[in-house]
Parts: sequence; C-alpha cells; structure tokens
Amino acid sequence: MCGIVGYIGNKKTVPVLLDGLKRLEYRGYDSAGIAVVNSAGELLIRRASGKLHNLEEAVRMTPVEGEYGIGHTRWATHGRPTEENAHPHTGPKRNVVLVHNGIVENYLDLRRELEAIGHVFVTETDTEIVAHLVELYLDGNLETAVRQAVKRLNGVFALAVMAVSEPGKIVAARNGPPVVIGLGEGEYFVASDVPAILSHTRDMFFLDDGDIAVVTRDGVMLSDFEGVPVTRQVTHILWDPIMAEKGGYKHFMLKEIYEQPRAVRDTLLGRISQETGKVFLEEIAISPDEFRRFRQIRIIACGTSWHAALAGKFMIEKLARVPVEVDYGSEFRYRDPIVDSDTLTIVISQSGETADTIAAQREAKQKGSKTLAICNVIGSMITREAAGTMLTHAGPEIGVASTKAFTSQVTALFVLAMYLGQIRGTLSEAESQALVAELVRIPGKLEHILSRTAPYEEITKALFRATDFLYLGRGIHFPIALEGALKLKEISYIHAEGYPAGEMKHGPNALIDEKLPVVVLAAYDPKDEASRLRYEKTLSNIQEVKAREGIVIAIMNEGDEDVRKMATYSIEVPWSYDILLPILEMVPLQLLAYYIAVRRGCDVDQPRNLAKSVTVE
Repeated sequence: MCGIVGYIGNKKTVPVLLDGLKRLEYRGYDSAGIAVVNSAGELLIRRASGKLHNLEEAVRMTPVEGEYGIGHTRWATHGRPTEENAHPHTGPKRNVVLVHNGIVENYLDLRRELEAIGHVFVTETDTEIVAHLVELYLDGNLETAVRQAVKRLNGVFALAVMAVSEPGKIVAARNGPPVVIGLGEGEYFVASDVPAILSHTRDMFFLDDGDIAVVTRDGVMLSDFEGVPVTRQVTHILWDPIMAEKGGYKHFMLKEIYEQPRAVRDTLLGRISQETGKVFLEEIAISPDEFRRFRQIRIIACGTSWHAALAGKFMIEKLARVPVEVDYGSEFRYRDPIVDSDTLTIVISQSGETADTIAAQREAKQKGSKTLAICNVIGSMITREAAGTMLTHAGPEIGVASTKAFTSQVTALFVLAMYLGQIRGTLSEAESQALVAELVRIPGKLEHILSRTAPYEEITKALFRATDFLYLGRGIHFPIALEGALKLKEISYIHAEGYPAGEMKHGPNALIDEKLPVVVLAAYDPKDEASRLRYEKTLSNIQEVKAREGIVIAIMNEGDEDVRKMATYSIEVPWSYDILLPILEMVPLQLLAYYIAVRRGCDVDQPRNLAKSVTVE
C-alpha cells in the first residue's frame, strides 16, 4: 500500500507534492520521494528512507523546484526500505521516471528478459523494471510506451509516469489500486486518494481499471489500455476533511467493511506464488530452522484480535501440525504461563500499542520465548519489541469496531500457517497450490458478498428491537460466531453471545423462544469430510432452534436449499475451503451488525465507552 501524488500547474510544485504526501502518509511508512522537471528540462529527484519528515529535511537541505512532478510514499513489498529502493525510479537513461503502487507478479521474468538485452538494475524493486520497460518502448510518445509496458505486467498497479523528452506531461494508469484525477483552474492533479488533493480542488474523477490518463496543462485525455477513448464522470466533492476520508460512505465502519477485498489483497501481496503455491516471509527475522524447532505456539491478543487468534489456531494446527494455545493478553502474565525457548509466541494487535498485549509479549520474552508480531502499524511498540514482524496491510482503521483489521489478521495467520506447514514438511506442494489458488480468489468473493445488501434490510427491519442474539458455530466457525456477537454488542448495544453449536444442549437451549434471533454459521465445504460432519450436526442445531420457535438467521452456502427451507432468514456466501470460509462469513456478520445499529440510531463509528486502541491496562 503506497501513496501517489502528481501535479502540473502554476503553483510551486514541490510544496504541493509534499503536502499531498503528508496527507497520504498513512499509506506508506518506510520511505518517500519526489521527482520534478525544471524549466531547463532537468530531472531532479529527492528520496529518503523512513518517515516523510526525512524527505522534507532532504528537500530543505538540498532544495529543488520544478514545473511539474510526481511523489510517492512507500510501504515496501519488493526490496528493503532504503533510500535506494524508494520511489521515484528511473529507466537506464534517466529519461523516464515513475512512481508505482501495487505489485508486479512477473517482475523476475521481465527482469531476466531485460538483463538479456543489456539492462542493468540498481535496486531490488519490481518498480524499476516498469521504468525500464517504459523507456524501452518510448519512441516519441509516452502514452504509447506506457500502454505497451502495462500490457506486459501481471499483477495490480497504479502508475504515474513522466519523461524528460516529453515535457509538461504526466501519464497515469490503473489496474487495481485507485487513481484519482483532480481538475483545477489551469492545474491538474494525480493521486491515489482524495485527501491528497482536496485542499486544491473539489472536482475530480477516478480512473477505472484499464484506464490511462494523459495529464498536461491543457487538460486530461482518457483512453483504455488499447487506446480507445473513454470518459469518466467528474464529481464535485462537498465533503469536509472527515467526509473526504470517508470516501463518500456514511460511516467509517461501512467504508472499512467495503475496503476488505483490497485489504486482503494487500496483505497477500509479495507473500505467495500462484505458480508454485510457495509462501515467502523473508520479512520475518526468524529463520526457517528456528521455526522448525518450535514445539508449541502461543498466540496472545485482545478483543477482535483474540478472535482472529482463535481462527489462527485452527489454521496452524491443521496445516503445520504444531500445538497452539490462545491467551488473552490481559490474563497471560498473571498465571505464570509455561513458555520457553521452544515456544513461539505470536502477538496480534491492530495498533501495536495494546497495553495488555505488550505486557504479555514482555513476559513471554523474559521466559525465553521468541515473539512474532502481527500488526497493522509499522514501528509500533509490539513490532519494535518482536523478534520478527508480519505486517497486515489493512490501512488506517478509524471505526472503533474492527472490520478490515480482523480479516487482514486472519489472512496473515493463514499465510503464516501455510509457511509453517511448508517449512515443517506437513503441507505438500499440491495442497499448497490448491490453497493459494483459492486464497487469491477470496477478495473477488468478498466483493461478490458486498454487492448484495438486500437481505440485511429485511432482517434488520424485523429484528432491530431484539434485546438478545445468540451466535452459533462449530470448529473454525466458532471464533467467527464470537466475533459476530462482539460486533453486534459493540455498536448496537444489544446483548449478544457467541457459543459452540455443540454446547447448545448444555445450557443455551434454555434461552430459546420466539423472541430470540439465533445466527447460525452453516457454510461448509462439501468436499471435506470433517466439514460435512460438522454441517450435518449444525442442521440438527437449526432444527432444535426451530422446534423452540426461535428465529434462525443462517449464513450458508449459495444454493443450499436444505438450510434455506429451515431458516427464517438466510444470507449466502460462495463456496470455499472450510479453513478459508471464516474470511467470507465475517463480512455478512459485520453488515448485519452495522445495519441493525444504524436502524437503532447508534453511533457506529464511536460507540459509547469504547476506544480504538486500549493503551492502558
């Protein structure tokens, strides 16, 4: 996840670029840079590793100014977070310069091809390959060169490109990550998000996937990757700064629910090979030999992250065959836990500043355990204190009730489970390839789920006055029942409880009557024998609820007529492997909680008595 900004107009270019990067700093933490072309036709570049203020200091020490330019703030996917690897990157003749958001999956093949014809690369990034490609194809028309280059790229990308030989022009292209074009009075902007340019213009439009924009002082020309002209609707943004960050959604929580396909994609970027099924986690400073030696794993977390940890337990034990225990951060250090140098302790926190989790991490380290952080914020406390870190790439999460952070954490845990299985020899190449093939389809399936909101209107209209909800799940679906119940109680203030479905006869059946909504996680994998057995038992649970006149809301497979006939209400999710279904199941539960809370008039973004990050015990 990276931030892009570009400008051409009458203002001083460098301040516009730096201001835009500052507003996008949440999108990239490890390096930043700008490139401008001055009135003499000279290309001037300033880059710095670390926070944006390092770039600002570099510009202050060695000032630059230009007629137009591009800037970038980076979260590394290829190459270490160094000044050398920071964007912008140039071609071999320093004619082409560009910034890039996304990942080029076939960059190694392209690099070998270019090296075979004499190209020399000076960085570890996939972005430099794109700059070389554009320069290779450049023959008097930058737009044509970009079009030829992007056709060679596999993966997702947003680009802003300049060429010294074609002054006064920025070419932008999109395939996946967002690109917004801002229209001012005699000035034009390119950015990866609205807040970067909102202080300069409120008239803008977004490129669609497959669009190329040619931006000059005279205006903007649009076409697709084939060169066919296209048009995009210009929107006049009326938001205040907070609304700008919401991207037009009514609440941050809803925006963040809809960002989950992107968050899952970004968490996978650079970590898996679709061709071989292999997982790459070089970012974690724990060696494969060390991972093989661990005899047990402890996962420590709080709140929503604890539910992600429970799902991770099922994933790791199934794929890596190593025992896992899950602890609350607030309880761990008060019971003299049994951990030692043969224990890997995984600590999970969206913010990386959760006080209970930090204290538990320190306790584990004191007892000799290596700690691995799964976190959304680079440079946070748990990442600084961990032996290794696996970053999620959810982006900033403003809503107190966690949504995209949860799905990103579960995605990261699944990738980690695969990695452990591969290096410990418990996961075959064929199994890995099948799992990765399905994993990369998950974001598209999430988009499919998010495209259908009709069921929630019917359910919430009927049930928003309920005083209690029960959520049921079996196996890996039980943690999702817990998280679904937490989402509802957090933002709607309705009492809700998650329960293992197999424990219904041991108490919860006494609660069921005609007023109690029971949410049942009934999705399963028909190809998995254990999953089928759990499904059959879950059908029995539904029958028990119906026999007592309870209200059943079923999260079920698409086209499952058996469940549909028994349930009062049903919400469908696409098929997936049982071990990946939790990522799909969670989105309907988030939407259900959201729509109920909105109908009840609750403040879904800032529910009472809660804070986003719990930084005190």
